[in-house]
Amino acid sequence: MRVLVTGAAGSIGQVVTLGLTDRGHEVVGLDRVPAPDGTDLPWHTLDCADADAVAEVFAGEPLEGVVHLAGHPGEGNLQESLTSHTLTTAALLDAMVEHHVDRFVYASSNHAVGRTPRRDLVSDDALPRPDTFYGVGKVAAEALMQLYADRYGIDTVSCRIGSFRDQPATARALSTWLSHDDCVRMVEAALTCTSPGYAVLYGISNNTRAWWDLEPGRRLGYEPQDDAEDFVDTIPDRPEDEAEAAYVGGPFALEEFYRRALDRASD
Repeated sequence: MRVLVTGAAGSIGQVVTLGLTDRGHEVVGLDRVPAPDGTDLPWHTLDCADADAVAEVFAGEPLEGVVHLAGHPGEGNLQESLTSHTLTTAALLDAMVEHHVDRFVYASSNHAVGRTPRRDLVSDDALPRPDTFYGVGKVAAEALMQLYADRYGIDTVSCRIGSFRDQPATARALSTWLSHDDCVRMVEAALTCTSPGYAVLYGISNNTRAWWDLEPGRRLGYEPQDDAEDFVDTIPDRPEDEAEAAYVGGPFALEEFYRRALDRASD
């Protein structure tokens, strides 16, 4: 499958581009920065929020799918978050409609439902409940994906990623960790599953203490193999662990992330 991966120079992007290539897919990279040293694949350096530049990529590259990983990973104001996560998604989906590309895999986030109080398992039927403007941007991007699935028949899969790290480092991450290998398994399943329409899965490994339901992903062929519990003896107790366990978004749901939606000149 010939796939455009946005954010290909990022931490998830480098793992996914290498993993998909190793599994026989042909990857085209896209990022705002040049390709990392040693990268040997077609590469486009541009901002996904530039709809004209995105359209030019699609006009020159025969593609079968898009994996959208680009986006600022931290909290900004509302305008920054909507541009980074929602407008980039819109530019890609418009180009996909124009060039008849019908599979879109999106790096959404657990922060789309981050203010959901902790319960046994949060599944794909959870209502949007963002914990930050970052989460609002992800919710809006998911809404666009649903719209384009309904209007144009594009198959779209939203991967609500937990904690992508080499290994879990906190008590919360014992529940939310996504390993590198499982991340590649997740993306490939989302790319290759049959006719998902619009679907949501939770991007975590097969964690013993999981907060999110893995069944929606399994329905799409995602079978995670790793478990954060293997690292439990390396996790220190911290005073903030209890507060981070109150909501599924962890620290993003806490007051340290509160801010006005829009910056003002007087700030």
